[in-house]
Amino acid sequence: MKISREDVLKVAALANLELSHEEVDTYRSHLDDILTYIDKLNEIDTSGVEPLTQVVAASADDSSLREDVIVRADIIAEVLQGAPDPEAPYFRVPRVIEK
Repeated sequence: MKISREDVLKVAALANLELSHEEVDTYRSHLDDILTYIDKLNEIDTSGVEPLTQVVAASADDSSLREDVIVRADIIAEVLQGAPDPEAPYFRVPRVIEK
């Protein structure tokens, strides 16, 4: 077992989740299975495999990929108009996280 109950409870607390005892055991088992699988993947010899820079091979005649175009959205002033405490380009919102 790579993952302890305490590890699951710590992650649940960080995510602000309340888990039952059964859920803690279930998630501990699932996370342990994931880490065991990753260990198996780490055993594979990938020394002859070239790293990918892009999953889809792009070519000059490939029309499935569009050119990146920057489109400026000038709505900052309009958005800040309705904000209670604006300071361009941001506005303050009420705190929602208690911890």
